[in-house]
Amino acid sequence: MSVTAAKGFEASGVACGIKPSGAPDLALITTSDRCAVSAAGVFTQNVACAAPVQISRRHLEDGRAAAVVLSSGNANAATGEQGRQDALRMCQLAAEGLGCDTDDVLVCSTGLIGIPMPMAALEEGVPKAAIAVAGGSEAGDAAARGIMTTDTVSKQAVATASLSDGTTITVGGMAKGAAMLAPSMATMLAVLTTDASIESDVLGEALVDAVDGTFNALVVDACTSTNDTVLVLANGAAGNALIEDSGADLDAVASAITSVCDQLAGAMASDAEGATKLVTLTVTGAPSNDDARKAARKVASSQLVQCSLYGCDPYWGRIISELGTSGVKFDPEQVTISYNGMTPCVNGIAASHDEAALAKEMAGRDIEITCDLHAGEGTATMRFTDLTHAYIDENTGTS
Repeated sequence: MSVTAAKGFEASGVACGIKPSGAPDLALITTSDRCAVSAAGVFTQNVACAAPVQISRRHLEDGRAAAVVLSSGNANAATGEQGRQDALRMCQLAAEGLGCDTDDVLVCSTGLIGIPMPMAALEEGVPKAAIAVAGGSEAGDAAARGIMTTDTVSKQAVATASLSDGTTITVGGMAKGAAMLAPSMATMLAVLTTDASIESDVLGEALVDAVDGTFNALVVDACTSTNDTVLVLANGAAGNALIEDSGADLDAVASAITSVCDQLAGAMASDAEGATKLVTLTVTGAPSNDDARKAARKVASSQLVQCSLYGCDPYWGRIISELGTSGVKFDPEQVTISYNGMTPCVNGIAASHDEAALAKEMAGRDIEITCDLHAGEGTATMRFTDLTHAYIDENTGTS
């Protein structure tokens, strides 16, 4: 159960023929009463953003939405004015099927870039998805499967929080993403739902903060997609007093949103194309948190570092080299680098360590790397993976 975990939401997932394989390729999420509710979104920073991103940004200007329609198998990116008309048509079809306003429908697509949308399939598929919407875990599971592309598993998460009046709110979410994962989100779509009653502006602030520390702290191949989108809808079905500004209740809701985003980001890292290592990199001792993130991003995006990890090689020299070109001020002769708690580099030079024990650690899937710059109090953590032959094979053609 994911997007249907919170009260008052329904979903569906169907196959409409976008994918030649016949796999599910369309999902729909809606409020149970089809009414527009508080909503917010975070979108790709890619200037060449896809048509669905453009339409969803426009429809979110009032901070309200009743539904999200998502397709997989075609990105509807680099498709010009026709692409925008097709994205808008998807919203119209969903609105007609659900009985809500077109402007209250958000749209997302993922898949191949530069290919016109197969609208004949969607003309039949979106009404089919609207008929199929239902509550419960099976409907949520179906929606999560409907947005998969190169994903090998669906990605879902749930978190709860207790508010000051004793109300328990739920946040559920689903996501897709297995490549083009970079620190400005990823080739990823994510939709969150919550039954908290919360004003859209503060909901948006909570989402931005959550994305910043989770999806934006994830790297697979340092590529930023045209379609990156994270959306959240909040319908107030939990019955709590409306959250309009900062305080303990907003903190609780924000924490639950962050938890769901973190679970989904972790699932994407675990499912990264061809990956054999899931790496958690923490930079400490930077002049500031921003500097720590800058340094972590440089290391995590390094193909040389990723390749050495694929080779199970704790080659800290590549890490210190990347730190040195990150633009962060530090003394390289003060740096300490550790792998799974074992430290082959102290004060910027090789240090005595148990090589056999470290080799055993490097052969495992989960690797934790810590880089202490000894230049301040700033810290940041980023997830990334190794770079493998399988990743190259997966992306040799269009995917």
